[in-house]
Amino acid sequence: MLSRVRSAVAHLVSSGGAPPSRPKSPDLPNATSAPPAAPPQAPRSPPARAGSGGAAPARTVEARASFSRPTFLQLSPGGLRRADDHAGRAVQSPPDTGRRLPWSTGYAEVINAGKSRHNEDQACCEVVYVEGRRSVSGAPREPSQGQGLCFYYWGLFDGHAGGGAAEMASRLLHRHIREQLKDLVEILQDPLPPPLCLPSTPGTPGSCDSSQLVGPQSCWSSQKEVTHESLVVGAIENAFQLMDEQMARERRGHQVEGGCCALVVVYLLGKVYVANAGDSRAIIVRNGEIIPMSREFTPETERQRLQLLGFLKPELLGGEFTHLEFPRRVQPKELGQRMLYRDQNMTGWAYKKIELEDLRFPLVCGEGKKARVMATIGVTRGLGDHNLRVCSSTLPIKPFLSCFPEVRVYDLTQYEHCPDDVLVLGTDGLWDVTSDCEVAATVDRVLSAYEPNDPSRYTALAQALVLGARGTPRDRGWRLPNNKLGSGDDISVFVIPLGGPGSYS
Repeated sequence: MLSRVRSAVAHLVSSGGAPPSRPKSPDLPNATSAPPAAPPQAPRSPPARAGSGGAAPARTVEARASFSRPTFLQLSPGGLRRADDHAGRAVQSPPDTGRRLPWSTGYAEVINAGKSRHNEDQACCEVVYVEGRRSVSGAPREPSQGQGLCFYYWGLFDGHAGGGAAEMASRLLHRHIREQLKDLVEILQDPLPPPLCLPSTPGTPGSCDSSQLVGPQSCWSSQKEVTHESLVVGAIENAFQLMDEQMARERRGHQVEGGCCALVVVYLLGKVYVANAGDSRAIIVRNGEIIPMSREFTPETERQRLQLLGFLKPELLGGEFTHLEFPRRVQPKELGQRMLYRDQNMTGWAYKKIELEDLRFPLVCGEGKKARVMATIGVTRGLGDHNLRVCSSTLPIKPFLSCFPEVRVYDLTQYEHCPDDVLVLGTDGLWDVTSDCEVAATVDRVLSAYEPNDPSRYTALAQALVLGARGTPRDRGWRLPNNKLGSGDDISVFVIPLGGPGSYS
Protein backbone atom coordinates (compact mmCIF):
# COMPACT_ATOMS: atom_id res chain seq x y z
CA MET A 1 0.00 0.00 0.00
CA LEU A 2 2.87 2.35 0.72
CA SER A 3 3.69 2.27 -2.96
CA ARG A 4 0.37 4.07 -3.44
CA VAL A 5 1.49 7.04 -1.38
CA ARG A 6 4.34 9.39 -2.21
CA SER A 7 7.11 10.00 0.27
CA ALA A 8 5.67 13.47 0.70
CA VAL A 9 3.08 11.95 3.04
CA ALA A 10 5.81 11.80 5.68
CA HIS A 11 5.63 15.60 5.92
CA LEU A 12 1.99 15.68 7.05
CA VAL A 13 0.91 18.74 8.93
CA SER A 14 -1.85 19.03 11.48
CA SER A 15 -5.37 19.39 10.15
CA GLY A 16 -7.17 22.67 10.58
CA GLY A 17 -10.27 21.07 12.08
CA ALA A 18 -12.43 17.98 12.15
CA PRO A 19 -15.71 17.62 10.27
CA PRO A 20 -18.95 17.80 12.26
CA SER A 21 -19.49 14.55 14.07
CA ARG A 22 -22.56 12.71 15.21
CA PRO A 23 -23.33 12.09 18.87
CA LYS A 24 -21.35 9.12 20.05
CA SER A 25 -23.13 6.12 21.48
CA PRO A 26 -22.20 5.19 25.05
CA ASP A 27 -21.54 1.67 23.75
CA LEU A 28 -18.70 2.92 21.54
CA PRO A 29 -15.66 3.83 23.66
CA ASN A 30 -12.80 5.90 22.40
CA ALA A 31 -9.64 4.41 20.98
CA THR A 32 -8.13 3.63 24.36
CA SER A 33 -11.17 2.19 26.12
CA ALA A 34 -11.37 -1.45 27.05
CA PRO A 35 -13.46 -3.77 24.87
CA PRO A 36 -17.03 -4.50 26.01
CA ALA A 37 -17.95 -7.59 27.92
CA ALA A 38 -19.90 -9.04 24.99
CA PRO A 39 -18.48 -10.23 22.76
CA PRO A 40 -15.25 -10.76 24.72
CA GLN A 41 -12.18 -9.50 22.94
CA ALA A 42 -8.67 -10.48 23.92
CA PRO A 43 -5.95 -7.82 23.94
CA ARG A 44 -3.85 -7.60 20.81
CA SER A 45 -0.42 -9.16 20.68
CA PRO A 46 1.93 -7.14 22.90
CA PRO A 47 4.55 -4.91 21.33
CA ALA A 48 8.02 -6.29 20.90
CA ARG A 49 10.46 -4.46 23.17
CA ALA A 50 14.00 -3.60 22.24
CA GLY A 51 14.99 -3.40 25.88
CA SER A 52 13.81 -2.57 29.38
CA GLY A 53 13.30 0.81 30.90
CA GLY A 54 10.73 3.57 30.72
CA ALA A 55 9.72 5.45 27.59
CA ALA A 56 7.80 8.61 26.84
CA PRO A 57 4.04 7.98 26.69
CA ALA A 58 3.79 9.15 23.07
CA ARG A 59 6.54 6.76 22.03
CA THR A 60 4.81 3.91 23.87
CA VAL A 61 1.53 4.53 22.04
CA GLU A 62 3.31 4.71 18.70
CA ALA A 63 5.20 1.47 19.33
CA ARG A 64 2.05 -0.35 20.36
CA ALA A 65 0.24 0.74 17.22
CA SER A 66 3.20 -0.18 15.02
CA PHE A 67 4.02 -3.60 16.43
CA SER A 68 0.61 -5.00 17.28
CA ARG A 69 -0.55 -7.94 15.21
CA PRO A 70 -3.96 -9.66 15.14
CA THR A 71 -4.78 -11.37 18.41
CA PHE A 72 -5.73 -14.63 16.76
CA LEU A 73 -2.11 -15.13 15.59
CA GLN A 74 -1.18 -15.67 19.26
CA LEU A 75 2.37 -14.42 18.66
CA SER A 76 4.91 -14.51 21.46
CA PRO A 77 7.48 -11.68 21.76
CA GLY A 78 9.88 -13.84 19.75
CA GLY A 79 7.18 -14.51 17.18
CA LEU A 80 6.53 -10.79 16.87
CA ARG A 81 10.20 -10.18 16.15
CA ARG A 82 10.18 -12.85 13.44
CA ALA A 83 7.00 -11.36 11.95
CA ASP A 84 8.75 -7.99 11.85
CA ASP A 85 11.83 -9.28 9.99
CA HIS A 86 12.03 -7.77 6.50
CA ALA A 87 14.90 -10.05 5.46
CA GLY A 88 13.29 -13.41 6.24
CA ARG A 89 9.66 -12.39 5.56
CA ALA A 90 8.30 -15.44 7.37
CA VAL A 91 4.63 -16.19 6.70
CA GLN A 92 2.46 -15.92 9.81
CA SER A 93 -0.72 -17.94 10.44
CA PRO A 94 -2.77 -18.91 13.50
CA PRO A 95 -1.33 -21.95 15.31
CA ASP A 96 -2.84 -25.39 14.66
CA THR A 97 -3.38 -25.89 18.37
CA GLY A 98 -6.26 -24.34 20.26
CA ARG A 99 -9.43 -22.75 18.91
CA ARG A 100 -9.73 -22.30 15.18
CA LEU A 101 -11.12 -19.21 13.55
CA PRO A 102 -14.88 -19.26 12.86
CA TRP A 103 -15.89 -21.45 9.89
CA SER A 104 -12.32 -22.90 9.99
CA THR A 105 -11.25 -19.75 8.18
CA GLY A 106 -7.70 -19.72 6.88
CA TYR A 107 -5.42 -16.72 7.36
CA ALA A 108 -1.84 -15.85 6.42
CA GLU A 109 0.22 -12.68 6.28
CA VAL A 110 3.76 -11.53 5.57
CA ILE A 111 5.57 -8.24 6.13
CA ASN A 112 6.79 -6.06 3.29
CA ALA A 113 10.32 -6.17 1.88
CA GLY A 114 11.41 -2.96 3.60
CA LYS A 115 9.00 -0.34 2.24
CA SER A 116 7.84 0.58 5.75
CA ARG A 117 9.26 -0.06 9.20
CA HIS A 118 6.49 -2.43 10.27
CA ASN A 119 3.64 -4.40 8.76
CA GLU A 120 0.90 -1.80 8.26
CA ASP A 121 -1.82 -4.36 7.44
CA GLN A 122 -4.24 -5.43 10.17
CA ALA A 123 -6.90 -8.12 10.33
CA CYS A 124 -9.89 -8.99 12.48
CA CYS A 125 -12.14 -12.04 12.75
CA GLU A 126 -15.02 -11.97 15.22
CA VAL A 127 -18.37 -13.48 16.13
CA VAL A 128 -20.52 -10.55 17.26
CA TYR A 129 -23.78 -10.71 19.20
CA VAL A 130 -26.30 -7.89 18.68
CA GLU A 131 -28.95 -7.21 21.30
CA GLY A 132 -31.90 -5.16 20.12
CA ARG A 133 -32.23 -1.60 21.38
CA ARG A 134 -36.01 -1.35 21.24
CA SER A 135 -39.05 -3.07 19.82
CA VAL A 136 -40.68 -1.74 16.66
CA SER A 137 -43.55 -0.39 18.78
CA GLY A 138 -41.10 1.85 20.57
CA ALA A 139 -41.31 0.12 23.94
CA PRO A 140 -38.03 -0.83 25.60
CA ARG A 141 -37.22 -4.47 24.97
CA GLU A 142 -37.57 -6.85 27.90
CA PRO A 143 -34.80 -9.43 28.31
CA SER A 144 -37.27 -12.23 27.65
CA GLN A 145 -38.64 -10.64 24.47
CA GLY A 146 -37.35 -12.08 21.22
CA GLN A 147 -33.82 -13.09 20.40
CA GLY A 148 -30.81 -11.07 19.44
CA LEU A 149 -28.78 -11.57 16.28
CA CYS A 150 -25.33 -12.97 15.77
CA PHE A 151 -23.13 -12.04 12.81
CA TYR A 152 -19.75 -13.29 11.65
CA TYR A 153 -17.19 -10.70 10.74
CA TRP A 154 -13.90 -10.64 8.85
CA GLY A 155 -11.89 -7.51 8.11
CA LEU A 156 -8.65 -6.64 6.30
CA PHE A 157 -7.21 -3.15 6.79
CA ASP A 158 -4.34 -2.04 4.57
CA GLY A 159 -2.61 0.91 6.19
CA HIS A 160 -0.56 3.64 4.55
CA ALA A 161 1.58 6.47 5.98
CA GLY A 162 1.57 4.61 9.31
CA GLY A 163 -0.30 1.75 10.91
CA GLY A 164 -2.46 3.67 13.39
CA ALA A 165 -5.62 3.97 11.30
CA ALA A 166 -5.59 0.28 10.31
CA GLU A 167 -5.00 -0.80 13.91
CA MET A 168 -7.85 1.37 15.20
CA ALA A 169 -10.27 0.20 12.50
CA SER A 170 -9.45 -3.45 13.18
CA ARG A 171 -10.47 -2.98 16.82
CA LEU A 172 -13.54 -0.83 16.45
CA LEU A 173 -15.28 -1.08 13.06
CA HIS A 174 -17.22 -4.26 13.89
CA ARG A 175 -18.49 -2.55 17.05
CA HIS A 176 -19.82 0.34 14.97
CA ILE A 177 -21.59 -2.22 12.76
CA ARG A 178 -23.08 -3.86 15.83
CA GLU A 179 -24.30 -0.48 17.06
CA GLN A 180 -25.99 0.24 13.73
CA LEU A 181 -27.74 -3.15 13.75
CA LYS A 182 -29.27 -2.72 17.22
CA ASP A 183 -32.34 -0.94 15.86
CA LEU A 184 -32.81 -3.67 13.26
CA VAL A 185 -32.79 -6.83 15.39
CA GLU A 186 -36.57 -7.25 15.53
CA ILE A 187 -37.15 -5.84 12.03
CA LEU A 188 -34.75 -8.27 10.35
CA GLN A 189 -36.46 -11.24 12.01
CA ASP A 190 -39.93 -10.06 10.97
CA PRO A 191 -41.12 -11.23 7.50
CA LEU A 192 -43.17 -8.02 7.10
CA PRO A 193 -41.64 -5.07 5.21
CA PRO A 194 -39.52 -2.71 7.33
CA PRO A 195 -41.45 0.08 9.11
CA LEU A 196 -41.34 3.51 7.55
CA CYS A 197 -40.06 5.18 10.74
CA LEU A 198 -39.06 4.24 14.25
CA PRO A 199 -40.59 6.13 17.20
CA SER A 200 -38.22 7.24 19.92
CA THR A 201 -40.60 6.48 22.79
CA PRO A 202 -44.32 5.64 22.96
CA GLY A 203 -46.55 8.70 23.00
CA THR A 204 -43.80 11.11 21.95
CA PRO A 205 -45.29 14.02 19.95
CA GLY A 206 -44.56 13.56 16.29
CA SER A 207 -43.81 9.85 16.55
CA CYS A 208 -45.45 7.49 14.09
CA ASP A 209 -48.52 5.53 15.09
CA SER A 210 -47.93 1.79 14.87
CA SER A 211 -50.70 1.49 12.28
CA GLN A 212 -48.76 3.86 10.04
CA LEU A 213 -45.43 2.08 10.27
CA VAL A 214 -46.13 -0.74 7.85
CA GLY A 215 -47.88 -0.77 4.51
CA PRO A 216 -47.48 0.89 1.14
CA GLN A 217 -50.26 3.46 1.77
CA SER A 218 -48.77 5.01 4.94
CA CYS A 219 -47.58 8.37 3.53
CA TRP A 220 -48.04 8.39 -0.23
CA SER A 221 -50.20 6.64 -2.74
CA SER A 222 -47.10 4.63 -3.64
CA GLN A 223 -44.09 3.91 -1.48
CA LYS A 224 -40.66 2.62 -2.39
CA GLU A 225 -40.01 -0.96 -1.44
CA VAL A 226 -37.22 -1.27 1.10
CA THR A 227 -35.79 -4.73 1.71
CA HIS A 228 -34.20 -6.16 4.83
CA GLU A 229 -31.02 -6.64 2.80
CA SER A 230 -30.83 -2.92 2.04
CA LEU A 231 -31.14 -2.13 5.75
CA VAL A 232 -28.04 -4.22 6.49
CA VAL A 233 -26.19 -2.52 3.64
CA GLY A 234 -27.14 0.87 5.07
CA ALA A 235 -25.99 -0.17 8.54
CA ILE A 236 -22.57 -1.16 7.19
CA GLU A 237 -22.26 2.09 5.20
CA ASN A 238 -23.12 4.19 8.25
CA ALA A 239 -20.66 2.22 10.37
CA PHE A 240 -17.83 3.08 7.97
CA GLN A 241 -18.73 6.78 8.17
CA LEU A 242 -18.91 6.72 11.97
CA MET A 243 -15.54 4.96 12.12
CA ASP A 244 -14.02 7.67 9.93
CA GLU A 245 -15.54 10.41 12.09
CA GLN A 246 -14.13 8.79 15.22
CA MET A 247 -10.68 8.76 13.63
CA ALA A 248 -11.05 12.48 12.89
CA ARG A 249 -11.96 13.23 16.52
CA GLU A 250 -9.25 11.13 18.11
CA ARG A 251 -6.37 11.35 15.66
CA ARG A 252 -4.30 13.79 17.73
CA GLY A 253 -4.62 12.26 21.18
CA HIS A 254 -4.26 8.62 20.17
CA GLN A 255 -1.61 8.65 17.44
CA VAL A 256 -4.05 7.64 14.69
CA GLU A 257 -1.59 8.34 11.90
CA GLY A 258 -2.17 7.77 8.19
CA GLY A 259 -5.15 6.03 6.70
CA CYS A 260 -6.22 2.59 5.55
CA CYS A 261 -8.21 0.73 2.95
CA ALA A 262 -10.91 -1.48 4.45
CA LEU A 263 -12.32 -4.75 3.14
CA VAL A 264 -15.01 -6.23 5.39
CA VAL A 265 -17.22 -9.32 5.20
CA VAL A 266 -20.37 -9.71 7.31
CA TYR A 267 -22.39 -12.92 7.35
CA LEU A 268 -25.92 -12.38 8.67
CA LEU A 269 -29.11 -14.40 8.23
CA GLY A 270 -27.91 -16.46 5.30
CA LYS A 271 -26.28 -13.66 3.30
CA VAL A 272 -22.69 -12.53 2.88
CA TYR A 273 -22.12 -8.77 2.67
CA VAL A 274 -18.76 -7.71 1.22
CA ALA A 275 -17.93 -4.04 1.85
CA ASN A 276 -14.89 -2.53 0.18
CA ALA A 277 -13.34 0.93 0.46
CA GLY A 278 -9.94 0.94 -1.23
CA ASP A 279 -7.86 -1.33 -3.43
CA SER A 280 -8.10 -4.63 -1.54
CA ARG A 281 -10.30 -7.17 -3.30
CA ALA A 282 -12.47 -10.24 -2.74
CA ILE A 283 -13.51 -13.06 -5.06
CA ILE A 284 -15.60 -16.19 -4.67
CA VAL A 285 -14.25 -19.37 -6.27
CA ARG A 286 -17.25 -21.71 -6.67
CA ASN A 287 -16.91 -24.95 -8.58
CA GLY A 288 -14.07 -23.38 -10.57
CA GLU A 289 -16.11 -20.27 -11.40
CA ILE A 290 -14.77 -16.85 -10.36
CA ILE A 291 -17.28 -14.37 -8.93
CA PRO A 292 -15.84 -10.89 -8.20
CA MET A 293 -17.21 -9.53 -4.93
CA SER A 294 -15.50 -6.13 -5.01
CA ARG A 295 -13.64 -3.71 -7.23
CA GLU A 296 -10.71 -1.37 -6.69
CA PHE A 297 -11.27 2.30 -5.97
CA THR A 298 -8.40 4.22 -7.53
CA PRO A 299 -7.95 7.61 -9.25
CA GLU A 300 -8.65 5.88 -12.57
CA THR A 301 -11.80 4.02 -11.54
CA GLU A 302 -13.24 7.11 -9.78
CA ARG A 303 -11.93 9.78 -12.14
CA GLN A 304 -15.34 11.23 -12.98
CA ARG A 305 -16.42 11.47 -9.33
CA LEU A 306 -13.21 13.30 -8.45
CA GLN A 307 -13.44 15.63 -11.44
CA LEU A 308 -17.09 16.42 -10.71
CA LEU A 309 -16.21 17.42 -7.14
CA GLY A 310 -13.35 19.59 -8.40
CA PHE A 311 -15.69 21.21 -10.93
CA LEU A 312 -18.46 21.90 -8.40
CA LYS A 313 -16.09 23.07 -5.64
CA PRO A 314 -13.07 24.68 -7.34
CA GLU A 315 -11.92 26.07 -3.99
CA LEU A 316 -10.83 22.54 -3.08
CA LEU A 317 -8.27 22.75 -5.89
CA GLY A 318 -6.65 25.79 -4.28
CA GLY A 319 -5.70 27.37 -7.58
CA GLU A 320 -2.97 24.69 -7.88
CA PHE A 321 -4.87 21.99 -9.79
CA THR A 322 -7.25 21.68 -12.72
CA HIS A 323 -10.15 19.25 -12.74
CA LEU A 324 -9.52 18.49 -16.43
CA GLU A 325 -7.46 15.50 -17.51
CA PHE A 326 -4.87 15.61 -20.30
CA PRO A 327 -2.78 12.75 -21.72
CA ARG A 328 0.28 14.43 -20.24
CA ARG A 329 1.25 17.63 -18.41
CA VAL A 330 0.50 20.71 -20.51
CA GLN A 331 3.56 22.84 -21.39
CA PRO A 332 3.55 26.69 -21.51
CA LYS A 333 4.63 26.61 -25.15
CA GLU A 334 1.35 24.81 -25.97
CA LEU A 335 -0.88 27.75 -24.98
CA GLY A 336 -3.38 28.39 -27.73
CA GLN A 337 -2.97 24.97 -29.30
CA ARG A 338 -5.75 22.36 -29.37
CA MET A 339 -4.96 19.36 -27.18
CA LEU A 340 -6.75 16.16 -26.15
CA TYR A 341 -8.65 16.39 -22.85
CA ARG A 342 -11.64 15.02 -20.98
CA ASP A 343 -13.76 16.35 -18.14
CA GLN A 344 -16.15 14.94 -15.53
CA ASN A 345 -18.86 14.16 -18.10
CA MET A 346 -16.69 12.33 -20.63
CA THR A 347 -15.58 8.74 -21.03
CA GLY A 348 -13.94 9.51 -24.37
CA TRP A 349 -11.53 12.23 -25.44
CA ALA A 350 -11.92 15.48 -27.39
CA TYR A 351 -9.83 18.54 -28.30
CA LYS A 352 -9.87 21.94 -26.61
CA LYS A 353 -7.88 25.14 -26.89
CA ILE A 354 -5.25 25.29 -24.15
CA GLU A 355 -5.72 28.23 -21.78
CA LEU A 356 -3.65 29.55 -18.89
CA GLU A 357 -5.64 27.59 -16.26
CA ASP A 358 -4.81 24.34 -18.07
CA LEU A 359 -1.15 24.73 -17.08
CA ARG A 360 -2.08 23.74 -13.51
CA PHE A 361 -1.34 20.22 -12.36
CA PRO A 362 -4.22 17.82 -13.15
CA LEU A 363 -6.34 16.59 -10.25
CA VAL A 364 -6.00 13.02 -11.58
CA CYS A 365 -2.76 12.03 -13.25
CA GLY A 366 -0.90 8.87 -14.23
CA GLU A 367 -2.26 5.45 -15.05
CA GLY A 368 -2.30 2.00 -13.51
CA LYS A 369 -0.36 1.69 -10.26
CA LYS A 370 1.09 5.16 -10.86
CA ALA A 371 -2.26 6.98 -10.95
CA ARG A 372 -2.52 9.64 -8.24
CA VAL A 373 -4.96 12.13 -6.76
CA MET A 374 -3.32 15.54 -6.43
CA ALA A 375 0.00 13.86 -7.25
CA THR A 376 -0.04 12.21 -3.81
CA ILE A 377 -2.22 9.17 -3.10
CA GLY A 378 -3.24 6.21 -5.26
CA VAL A 379 -6.48 5.17 -3.54
CA THR A 380 -9.71 7.15 -3.41
CA ARG A 381 -11.71 5.39 -0.69
CA GLY A 382 -10.76 4.34 2.80
CA LEU A 383 -10.65 5.43 6.43
CA GLY A 384 -8.50 8.13 8.01
CA ASP A 385 -6.08 10.37 6.07
CA HIS A 386 -7.47 13.41 7.87
CA ASN A 387 -4.02 15.03 8.01
CA LEU A 388 -3.01 14.28 4.43
CA ARG A 389 -1.79 17.33 2.51
CA VAL A 390 -0.41 17.98 -0.95
CA CYS A 391 3.39 17.98 -0.98
CA SER A 392 4.83 21.39 -0.05
CA SER A 393 1.32 22.76 0.45
CA THR A 394 -1.40 23.10 3.07
CA LEU A 395 -4.04 21.92 0.60
CA PRO A 396 -6.00 19.00 2.14
CA ILE A 397 -6.70 15.88 0.09
CA LYS A 398 -9.32 14.35 2.40
CA PRO A 399 -12.31 16.10 0.71
CA PHE A 400 -11.64 13.97 -2.39
CA LEU A 401 -11.39 10.69 -0.44
CA SER A 402 -14.60 8.83 0.39
CA CYS A 403 -15.03 6.64 3.46
CA PHE A 404 -18.14 4.95 2.05
CA PRO A 405 -17.74 1.35 0.89
CA GLU A 406 -19.34 -0.39 -2.03
CA VAL A 407 -21.33 -3.31 -0.60
CA ARG A 408 -22.07 -6.44 -2.64
CA VAL A 409 -24.35 -9.22 -1.40
CA TYR A 410 -24.11 -12.96 -1.96
CA ASP A 411 -26.98 -15.22 -0.85
CA LEU A 412 -25.51 -18.45 0.48
CA THR A 413 -28.91 -20.13 0.62
CA GLN A 414 -29.34 -19.99 -3.16
CA TYR A 415 -26.59 -22.50 -3.91
CA GLU A 416 -25.39 -25.89 -2.79
CA HIS A 417 -21.78 -25.31 -1.79
CA CYS A 418 -19.07 -27.92 -1.52
CA PRO A 419 -16.03 -27.74 0.81
CA ASP A 420 -13.89 -26.43 -2.07
CA ASP A 421 -16.01 -23.29 -2.54
CA VAL A 422 -14.27 -20.35 -0.87
CA LEU A 423 -14.32 -16.59 -0.52
CA VAL A 424 -10.79 -15.16 -0.83
CA LEU A 425 -9.99 -11.74 0.65
CA GLY A 426 -6.63 -10.12 -0.05
CA THR A 427 -4.90 -6.80 0.32
CA ASP A 428 -3.34 -5.30 -2.79
CA GLY A 429 -0.05 -7.02 -1.99
CA LEU A 430 -1.70 -10.21 -3.26
CA TRP A 431 -3.56 -8.81 -6.28
CA ASP A 432 -0.69 -6.67 -7.58
CA VAL A 433 1.11 -9.82 -8.75
CA THR A 434 -1.65 -12.46 -8.81
CA SER A 435 -4.61 -12.63 -11.18
CA ASP A 436 -8.05 -13.99 -10.33
CA CYS A 437 -7.38 -17.03 -12.52
CA GLU A 438 -4.10 -17.73 -10.74
CA VAL A 439 -5.86 -17.56 -7.38
CA ALA A 440 -8.54 -19.99 -8.62
CA ALA A 441 -5.84 -22.38 -9.87
CA THR A 442 -4.13 -22.28 -6.47
CA VAL A 443 -7.46 -22.96 -4.76
CA ASP A 444 -7.95 -26.09 -6.87
CA ARG A 445 -4.35 -27.29 -6.49
CA VAL A 446 -4.10 -26.86 -2.70
CA LEU A 447 -7.56 -28.00 -1.63
CA SER A 448 -7.41 -31.12 -3.80
CA ALA A 449 -4.38 -32.25 -1.78
CA TYR A 450 -6.40 -32.34 1.48
CA GLU A 451 -9.37 -34.34 2.68
CA PRO A 452 -12.61 -32.30 2.45
CA ASN A 453 -13.14 -32.52 6.21
CA ASP A 454 -9.60 -31.40 7.13
CA PRO A 455 -10.05 -27.93 8.70
CA SER A 456 -6.37 -27.04 8.20
CA ARG A 457 -6.79 -27.01 4.40
CA TYR A 458 -7.95 -23.38 4.37
CA THR A 459 -4.95 -22.14 6.35
CA ALA A 460 -2.70 -24.07 3.96
CA LEU A 461 -4.45 -22.35 1.05
CA ALA A 462 -3.99 -18.89 2.58
CA GLN A 463 -0.29 -19.64 3.13
CA ALA A 464 0.11 -20.84 -0.45
CA LEU A 465 -1.46 -17.65 -1.80
CA VAL A 466 0.81 -15.45 0.32
CA LEU A 467 3.93 -17.45 -0.57
CA GLY A 468 3.00 -17.36 -4.26
CA ALA A 469 2.69 -13.56 -4.20
CA ARG A 470 5.81 -13.02 -2.07
CA GLY A 471 8.12 -15.23 -4.13
CA THR A 472 11.57 -16.36 -3.03
CA PRO A 473 14.72 -14.28 -2.35
CA ARG A 474 16.85 -14.22 -5.47
CA ASP A 475 18.99 -11.68 -7.35
CA ARG A 476 18.79 -9.09 -4.57
CA GLY A 477 15.01 -9.20 -4.50
CA TRP A 478 11.95 -11.42 -4.20
CA ARG A 479 11.18 -13.28 -7.41
CA LEU A 480 8.28 -15.35 -8.69
CA PRO A 481 8.84 -18.66 -10.54
CA ASN A 482 8.63 -16.76 -13.86
CA ASN A 483 11.48 -14.52 -12.60
CA LYS A 484 9.21 -11.48 -12.37
CA LEU A 485 9.35 -9.41 -9.20
CA GLY A 486 7.23 -10.70 -6.37
CA SER A 487 5.18 -8.42 -4.15
CA GLY A 488 7.29 -6.22 -1.90
CA ASP A 489 4.19 -4.98 -0.09
CA ASP A 490 2.56 -6.30 3.06
CA ILE A 491 0.35 -9.24 2.07
CA SER A 492 -2.69 -10.42 4.07
CA VAL A 493 -5.18 -13.11 3.01
CA PHE A 494 -8.36 -14.62 4.46
CA VAL A 495 -9.81 -17.82 2.98
CA ILE A 496 -13.43 -18.32 4.08
CA PRO A 497 -15.03 -21.69 3.24
CA LEU A 498 -18.61 -21.42 1.96
CA GLY A 499 -19.56 -25.06 2.36
CA GLY A 500 -18.61 -28.17 4.29
CA PRO A 501 -17.68 -28.73 7.95
CA GLY A 502 -17.28 -25.69 10.16
CA SER A 503 -19.07 -23.34 7.79
CA TYR A 504 -22.25 -21.29 8.18
CA SER A 505 -24.38 -24.37 8.79
